[in-house]
Amino acid sequence: MTMPGYRTYAPPSAPERAGMAKSSLVLGIVGLAGLALCFAGLLPALVGLVLGAVALARGTSARALAAGGVAVSLAALVLGGGFLAFLLTRAAECGDEARYPDHSARERCIDQKFPFAQTSSTTGSTVE
Repeated sequence: MTMPGYRTYAPPSAPERAGMAKSSLVLGIVGLAGLALCFAGLLPALVGLVLGAVALARGTSARALAAGGVAVSLAALVLGGGFLAFLLTRAAECGDEARYPDHSARERCIDQKFPFAQTSSTTGSTVE
């Protein structure tokens, strides 16, 4: 029972814990930016996806941050995985010995499909 005019004591509430949700969003953004560096962003995006899913499952108050982290991480994984599959498919075509029977034909294929790659014949160096 309380006296009139006095409030009851309520202990302070625990601080909000949104570390996983924030980390998920940051890692998703780093993952998107890291795709430009030879797919180095795939690993942070994967970790960001896991952290965001755990934060959503725990039901923290920062659900919007966690959902954003999951969305950005998933976008980085889909973009990076799709582009990696595209490049590997093109590289496998150049490795087909039925279409390109000798080494010089495979090098020409690589030069045509990947103009940014330099083979030994285009750099002017010879193999001894």
